[in-house]
Amino acid sequence: MKVTFPRMGYLDIPLRSILQDLGLTVVTPPPCTARTVALGTRHSPEFACYPFKLNIGNYLEAFAQGADTILMAGGSGPCRFGYYAQVQREILTDLGYQFEMLVLEPPRGQIDVLLRQLAKLTGHPDLRTVWRAFRLGWEKINALDALERKAMATRAYEMQRGAVTRLLAKAVKEVDAAASVLETRLARRRGEEAMAAMAKKRRQALRIGIVGEIYTVLEPFANMRVAERLGEMGVEVERALFLGDWIRTNLFLDALGLRRERPEVRAARPFVNHFVGGEGRESVGNTVLYSKRGFDGVLQLGPLTCMPEIVAEGILPRVSRELGIPCMTLMFDEHAGEAGILTRLEAFVELMERRRRAKGERSEGGKMLSGN
Repeated sequence: MKVTFPRMGYLDIPLRSILQDLGLTVVTPPPCTARTVALGTRHSPEFACYPFKLNIGNYLEAFAQGADTILMAGGSGPCRFGYYAQVQREILTDLGYQFEMLVLEPPRGQIDVLLRQLAKLTGHPDLRTVWRAFRLGWEKINALDALERKAMATRAYEMQRGAVTRLLAKAVKEVDAAASVLETRLARRRGEEAMAAMAKKRRQALRIGIVGEIYTVLEPFANMRVAERLGEMGVEVERALFLGDWIRTNLFLDALGLRRERPEVRAARPFVNHFVGGEGRESVGNTVLYSKRGFDGVLQLGPLTCMPEIVAEGILPRVSRELGIPCMTLMFDEHAGEAGILTRLEAFVELMERRRRAKGERSEGGKMLSGN
């Protein structure tokens, strides 16, 4: 059995670590490129989501390297993600590939379901082996999330353009190579300290919060590296979604029946009070929370035709008006162009800079009047 899976941000690093420690042979798809897009687009329905097409491209590139088993997550609710595995299986079978697809469905409060799904993939290794594999994998997830947070917080203040991005790449490689929890923690600390040393906070940069559909938010190829681009424009970025947070809420707590209403869901209630699929409701709620924290703007990311994010996109103008926070939506597919995305980002940043200057001028004017 040679297992592969879709790429999504840094997911491949902890997942490969876990599967290899459980005795499986892993075939990691190469990073997404124009070739991945071409393969996925050629063999996918025209109006399929962009993540769907990239997944197909990932699988085809992994099959070329000898993969024969696909590990895929399942889903439920009013979002097409729940149908990904079934449709992708049919497409790949029609292309003549012989493979097995194992779909990890949401446990919905039944941890035994999750354990049976994992046992089908890995057999029945002893509990000590399972514990060590998942503990190291979880440590790597937390380390990678922390390094990304640090990079987005410090890139706006870097003394040399591109320095933080290079340090992040180096730290990610060290986390990937780490063979123990201690090595992983040391790699994380070295990376965070190195990035902090490269930053010189001369002023409070603009702050933008990023919300949206999880794949488009986490996979830099799918969103054309918007967080990195904003950082190089002098913007401090914070992302509402990270892999570890999503796993903790939707797998661990859900499996144990301990899932509780999250702050972003409560914050969204005045604007949308029911589940709309995917991260749609959370996109609205996190925008509200960013407004309350004084952020200068919010950027929504999603794949073109994504129903939950289209619902959120229709609600965000009201949030923007009532809470006074600028919001911009970027939808991506295989036809999106870097020049157009960059132009829109530059215009959005300029808008926020003008608003901040206007606020400063009003504030200075008020001080002068009160002084007289």
